[in-house]
Amino acid sequence: MHALRRWWHDTAGGLPATFWYLWAGILINRAGAFAMLFLSLYLTEARGASEALAGAVVGAYGAGGAVGVLLGGVLADRWGRRATLLTAHLVTAGLMVALALSRHLLLIAVLSALVGVVHSMPSPAFVASIVDMVPEQRRSRAFNLQFWAFNLGMAVASLLAGVLAEASYLALFLVDAGATLATALVIAWKVPETLRRPARTPRVVSRIGSAARGARRPGLLTALTDRIFLTFVGLTFVLAVLTMQTSTIMPLAMRADGLEPSAYGLVVALGGALIVLGQLFVPRLIDRRRKGFVLATSTGLMAVGFGALAVADELAVYLGAAVIWTVGSMLAAPPNAQINADLAPPELRARYQSVFYLTFPAASFVAPTLGGVSLQYLGSAHWLIVGGLGLLAAVGHLLAGPPRERRVAALLRGTRHGRPATPATGPMPAGGPEPVTDPVRT
Repeated sequence: MHALRRWWHDTAGGLPATFWYLWAGILINRAGAFAMLFLSLYLTEARGASEALAGAVVGAYGAGGAVGVLLGGVLADRWGRRATLLTAHLVTAGLMVALALSRHLLLIAVLSALVGVVHSMPSPAFVASIVDMVPEQRRSRAFNLQFWAFNLGMAVASLLAGVLAEASYLALFLVDAGATLATALVIAWKVPETLRRPARTPRVVSRIGSAARGARRPGLLTALTDRIFLTFVGLTFVLAVLTMQTSTIMPLAMRADGLEPSAYGLVVALGGALIVLGQLFVPRLIDRRRKGFVLATSTGLMAVGFGALAVADELAVYLGAAVIWTVGSMLAAPPNAQINADLAPPELRARYQSVFYLTFPAASFVAPTLGGVSLQYLGSAHWLIVGGLGLLAAVGHLLAGPPRERRVAALLRGTRHGRPATPATGPMPAGGPEPVTDPVRT
């Protein structure tokens, strides 16, 4: 019993009540977010669209997601986290009802693009809220629980979606709208605004050419020119490309090996089950270890798992490889989120999140586009390239870890002593950022 209490404390202890309401909102939202999973089938079966047109509409949804991530980050820093979350969920619920009742393909395409925007808007606000309310020493377990809730919700969504799609596409969209509305009600009822608005924020001067350009107000461009942060984003992009192999290229490889679709479903189900059952044990494994080392280890495991597919021709090999890369993704989730939070200045937290989240739609484009060509012309050697890319990223995490740690330490020192926390965009001194500032009102 003592060991169980200790495990629970290490996994979920010390988190504020507001976090758990936000966590419940994430779980409800993901468990009910299943209508768009069946969008292509809905268009072809219920609306008579061609496969090409269905693909274009789904692509519009994805393009909207890239816009929504950036918009959500800017709004969460300007309006506030709570206002952004409520707006996005309420608008999504309304758009889902409109999609359920729409008959014209052009209108469905427009609505799908808009749903893509508002579906992605909450992501930066959710994570920024967690960073706002959870003390730094407990954020790893908070992000671990967020990742677990996301995957548990997706598992539930996958089960419910198939049942509802067979019964009624109308019910599919309406239940999705209801779950989204329920999330909005939880946030409105129990989640307060977590954004702290300082009276004044600094103007940041880049170390390169500062005299010529003068001071500028910190914003999205600050994140887009932050070299240490962008190095981390680039490494995360590689991780996302590896992860996308499971849903884009691996099914094609399994079909070429003569395996049935049910075999692919078993491999995916195994990964989901491992995450749901094992993710809660991750904090005790990684809490006292350096984040750069954990990310290098996790990326290396994913590289080995996907690289092993070069010799896979039976289901057992695919299942064994899936165990390896799933463990890697489980280890990567908490430090990935925490480093992203640590590198972001408080006043730009959601904007940094939005740039970070762009890696996923980018990977969803690159992985199938280049991966399909690679698999077609290189065959099994494709997986050796994927594994090699992952190993390079693992080395990159080892090399990028120390500069990241110095940056985070400098940001913490600046926050404690009341100095501006926004990083300069030019070359970083060994001790971290020391930007020239000119305070202005927000």
